[in-house]
Amino acid sequence: MNKPDYLMLSGIQHFVFCKRQCALIHLEQNWEDNTLTLLGDALHERVNEPHTESRPGMKIERARSIKSERLGLYGKADVVEFYHPPAGMSSSSRLQAVLTGGAKTNTQWIPFPVEYKRGKPKAGLEDKIQLCAQAFCLEETFDCKIEKGALFYGKERRRLEVEFDYDLRQATIEASEGFHEMMRSQKMPPTEFGPKCKNCSLMELCMPETEDVNLEKYLESEEL
Repeated sequence: MNKPDYLMLSGIQHFVFCKRQCALIHLEQNWEDNTLTLLGDALHERVNEPHTESRPGMKIERARSIKSERLGLYGKADVVEFYHPPAGMSSSSRLQAVLTGGAKTNTQWIPFPVEYKRGKPKAGLEDKIQLCAQAFCLEETFDCKIEKGALFYGKERRRLEVEFDYDLRQATIEASEGFHEMMRSQKMPPTEFGPKCKNCSLMELCMPETEDVNLEKYLESEEL
């Protein structure tokens, strides 16, 4: 990976969910809203205004800009919660150092990323990988180990705690590498028609029920 070539962190979720959808959005710059995407936008509007607040034993930062050199990704974390200020330093002093990135921490202010999603928990890994990528970003910024984060699903109004174990971290690294390779190749992946296509706002552009035409095979058949 060419390290300066950062891609949008949200794209890793698109890539894992559907490579065709990812290419339409990030290669061809296509996007169409439908009812579900608009509902998702409305949910994110509540958390995407930059804001910092304090509560007993924790600090909360919303819409924090993040990036990972290792993954070559950048974006925003919906919410990052910070826990446990270290002994010998006031909460306000440590918080200022953490939020400005002015101090590396081996830290007792452990970041805990929270990603907001419109619907309900998915069978696939796409949401967990997006959250894990945020953890990679925060670990690089704060020089710490983040064990867990959470996905908040609007339809069920509850959090799903996610552990950033070895398998999820490896899947995140592999997804990032695949996303970068797709963008470097500039090739449109083949269609993958399935149940997930029904609610995709890009279905008319993708036409997943139509098989991709192999031009070389088509010309050979015409010659025959």
